[in-house]
Amino acid sequence: MRARSRVGAALRAGDKTAERAARGQVDDAKVALGERGPAWWTDGAPDYNRHMAKNTPYAAWFAALPPSQQCGSV
Repeated sequence: MRARSRVGAALRAGDKTAERAARGQVDDAKVALGERGPAWWTDGAPDYNRHMAKNTPYAAWFAALPPSQQCGSV
């Protein structure tokens, strides 16, 4: 993604204006891809995105995973 490269270049250059513009481009791309913004699916299921697995109905499944597979639990 070129916008992410522009963020890095702006950070290295210390150019706050360019950084802000590049971050806006990154956000626009993520929204267009469905990674940010309102849920685009309509299956009626609750959205557990951005929740820790232990705080969702998947808690028992997550706890049963071996520690090496509990991503982010370290």
